[in-house]
Amino acid sequence: MDVQIRKYEPGDLGEMVRIWNQVVEDGTAFPQEECLNQITGSEFFASQTYCAVSIISDRVCGLYILHPNNEGRCGHICNASFAVDRGFRGQHIGEKLVHDCLEQGKVHGFGILQFNAVVAGNIHARHLYERLGFVQLGVIPRGFRMPDGHYEDICPYYHEL
Repeated sequence: MDVQIRKYEPGDLGEMVRIWNQVVEDGTAFPQEECLNQITGSEFFASQTYCAVSIISDRVCGLYILHPNNEGRCGHICNASFAVDRGFRGQHIGEKLVHDCLEQGKVHGFGILQFNAVVAGNIHARHLYERLGFVQLGVIPRGFRMPDGHYEDICPYYHEL
């Protein structure tokens, strides 16, 4: 399977919104509760420092966003979010997206990539991040509200670029 990662283009927006909304609707990884539409999606993705898509056979199958985690004296720390189409999960596309994101973080002048809220039960993401050298900073008890209303812990991670 040949996966290509490239900067997003306006023609990708429909698929990016669809894939992003899948993760929002799942309710187990992103803090957002509102889905994007074409207008809000265009604005959202354009506001990021960098966005990339993964392509298989000319089809967008995943994406990531990269942006500052903070400003001023902490402006060298970036944050990112990753989304893979349900039909393509389990094929190591997320890993390729994270690798590209680490490189783009450097290209855009960041020194650290930090994830603020990885849900403790998201074991696939956690194993991937740890395998790629991310360090867990601790645990925030009950930091994420799941779709059924119960709370799960979140685990912040970081990686020096």
